[in-house]
Amino acid sequence: MPFIAMGVAMIIVDATIVNVAVPTIIRELHLTATEAEWLNSIYSLVFAALLITLGHVGDRWGRRRLFLTGVVVFVGASLVAATAPTGSVLILGRFLQGIGGAMILPATLSTVNALFVGKERAVAFAIWGSTIGGFAAIGPLIGGWLTTDASWRWAFLVNVPIGVLIVVGIVLFIPETSDPSVRRGVDVPGNLLVVVGFGALVFSLIEGVHYGWWTQTEPFALGGATWPSGWISPIPVICAVGVASLVLFVVVESSRRRRDQVVLVDLRLFGIRSFGVGNVAALVVALGEFGLLFILPLFLQGVLAYSALRTGVLLLSLAIGTFVAGGATPQLAKRIGARGVARLGLALEAVGIVGLGVFVSATVGAWDLVPWLFVYGLGVGMATAQLTGVILTDVPVAQSGQASGIQSTSRQVGSALGIAVLGTIFVTQIGTRTKSAVSSIPGVSPEDAGRAAGVVRASGGAALHSLAALPHGPAIVLAAADSVVAATRDVSFVAAAFILIGLAATLALPPIPPEFEAAGPVPVDDAPSATGDGTS
Repeated sequence: MPFIAMGVAMIIVDATIVNVAVPTIIRELHLTATEAEWLNSIYSLVFAALLITLGHVGDRWGRRRLFLTGVVVFVGASLVAATAPTGSVLILGRFLQGIGGAMILPATLSTVNALFVGKERAVAFAIWGSTIGGFAAIGPLIGGWLTTDASWRWAFLVNVPIGVLIVVGIVLFIPETSDPSVRRGVDVPGNLLVVVGFGALVFSLIEGVHYGWWTQTEPFALGGATWPSGWISPIPVICAVGVASLVLFVVVESSRRRRDQVVLVDLRLFGIRSFGVGNVAALVVALGEFGLLFILPLFLQGVLAYSALRTGVLLLSLAIGTFVAGGATPQLAKRIGARGVARLGLALEAVGIVGLGVFVSATVGAWDLVPWLFVYGLGVGMATAQLTGVILTDVPVAQSGQASGIQSTSRQVGSALGIAVLGTIFVTQIGTRTKSAVSSIPGVSPEDAGRAAGVVRASGGAALHSLAALPHGPAIVLAAADSVVAATRDVSFVAAAFILIGLAATLALPPIPPEFEAAGPVPVDDAPSATGDGTS
């Protein structure tokens, strides 16, 4: 179990460890804000796209083998990221990490289910789940420490010795397991359509600022083909391709199910109200949560000039709130039920985010933000676990594996979309606001105003203090900082709105059966196959 937990910890930490390092990476590798968005989004997007398919592969091919392959891929990808000379290579490393992570997560969960029984299984599931929650929470602190005291490259390089140790543990101590009863076959069209669909949507959201939302502002080339100049921007076309692919995905999956072929997603599950509504809530909530966690380090390090370590320490208050909620949630669930705890958690998240939005300023002190981060963490701790349990309440045991994989995928898609949506709003706002604010400073030329706006927009605010070298530099820095503050406030309110939409969605959840309330969520893999229809 220790090596399984280490594998899970490695990929979960990597989903959050990079957040506090992003401003430093932007400065050192001269990344644009768009590239910074891809740095986080690509990991979540690839992870989500492959999670269900690779869970199915592990059941047939061997979970130990998939786990081992995933660790090797992840460590190799970490080396690519750690030694990346450019932003493009770093994004490639994150892309490959997403593939490795999508192998590791379902393989570890399926292995736990196969190797442990009875009380030992309950303990193993508890360790597996707490590893995810705990290391996701402390990832920013680890990232801040490594970035400040060593280099941001160590946020990736640290995976190498850990990965080698995991490989040794897998080879020596973890037996092979598989499920020969799992139906053979791969849903190739379903996989392709979901990858193209979500990939095109995220690309459109992130790159719209660069290429233009409707009128083309920059040349666009893909492979050897170049988008004709004078045409509309490629962004609405690519967005339409994404939407069409997802619609076609629904049609194809329905058709394959009617013909009794292997499907990536059994769409009939969404006919279960608790599952369908719960997944919508989970996706929207993740959209707000992860988008905000991408923006906060940019504000803290760009405007307040915090180090990465100090940023990680401040975000630790969020982690503490999550841990406190984890201890209090079981007793609270007995009093107000799983739905009640999930709703209370979402309400607390919204309160915490709104508080952050109200209090952010160019001179705000850390202790002014700590209470709101703590409240936000309390909400995350309450909502996440209970929402997962509610989603799976009415799912037949035989399909619990696939249902678990789908809800995990919903969260990962929400994460990628959140970074894309809120990141785009943030970048657009800081560019527009900075240009307007700097233009109103007496004596500043339009050229310098445009230059200042370009620097702030391209760096996501991380290079804000470099504007001091311009004529009227101190005034320009102050105006740009105020612009970033205003954009951070706006993004906070948008994130809170997404959380409230998720909360509203939970109002449509059906009542939880009394026996479920009494016993708590059943382990999602208490099925003959750890992945049921082929998922984690």
